[in-house]
Amino acid sequence: MIKFEIKNLNSFKIKSELDFKLNAIALFKKQFNNNLVYNQYCKLLKIKPTEVKELNHIPFLPIQFFKTHKIVSNKNNISHIFKSSGTEGNKSINYVSNIDNYIKSFRTCFELFYGPIKNYVFLGLLPSYMEQKNSSLIFMVDNFIKTSNHKESEFYLDNYNKLLSVLKKASNKKKKIILFGVSYALLDFAEKYPIIIKDLIIIETGGMKGRKKEITRNELHLKLNKGFGTKHIHSEYGMTELFSQAYSLKNGKFQNPPWMKTLIRNINNPLMVSNFGKGAINIIDLANEHSCAFIATNDIGEIFKDKSYTVNGRISESEIRGCNLMFNDN
Repeated sequence: MIKFEIKNLNSFKIKSELDFKLNAIALFKKQFNNNLVYNQYCKLLKIKPTEVKELNHIPFLPIQFFKTHKIVSNKNNISHIFKSSGTEGNKSINYVSNIDNYIKSFRTCFELFYGPIKNYVFLGLLPSYMEQKNSSLIFMVDNFIKTSNHKESEFYLDNYNKLLSVLKKASNKKKKIILFGVSYALLDFAEKYPIIIKDLIIIETGGMKGRKKEITRNELHLKLNKGFGTKHIHSEYGMTELFSQAYSLKNGKFQNPPWMKTLIRNINNPLMVSNFGKGAINIIDLANEHSCAFIATNDIGEIFKDKSYTVNGRISESEIRGCNLMFNDN
């Protein structure tokens, strides 16, 4: 008989599907017992922990609960508070009691995809995130900038002339450059200062934030490829409510680190979850040990049989309201 009780969860040493399953179910039981909001949600669904033996038995907490409730799974002091960059309504809040876990997650994840952080020049074009406080994305990119061995690494708001100069100089010195930018700002820069830097790695994230008309990721990448002279545009998929990120190195297809898993749920029946196909995106993030590791996002996507996936849009507000169980704090 397989035992699911694991005394010492080690999210960053997942070696197999069985490893992931054992850790996920053990973490579910821990969070069922220690996370008041998640516990109440599971009880509303009449979930009994002893009957949870597969990943698709685990309930996924609707992500908007992070806007209305304090989602925590321990009694430790809160050291950091991260807030979402939503353009309207309440913002999601992630109460962090172990910032070292977040740092280990995003650094280990990045280096799985790109190699040593110190080897890159990091240029951050993230104005909407810089303008607000408590951004988990800014915290991450700031850590990359400080770790970089290159003095050119820096954040930029709207000083495009300086960014253009740094891009050209670093490229001429054959340095490896990552331009980490929010979509609308990358488009603005590419339209005003079209350049050709074929080896430049552009990692887009965050969408238009109400600054420009929303377009498909494919349209965005075509425009950025033309504006920067690159062959592929990379993407980062992360959110305030999670500790981990997925990356796409080309074609808009994301891959997860070993401690993160994406599942698809039926929009009309949110308890119906599968490993591939089209629908709404559920995420298991084992690095979310002190929050909630099982999140039902409002994103729509498709998972392929090789486990890569695309993020294709958002669920409408009416669909969100129609498929969630909401309740008041005690």
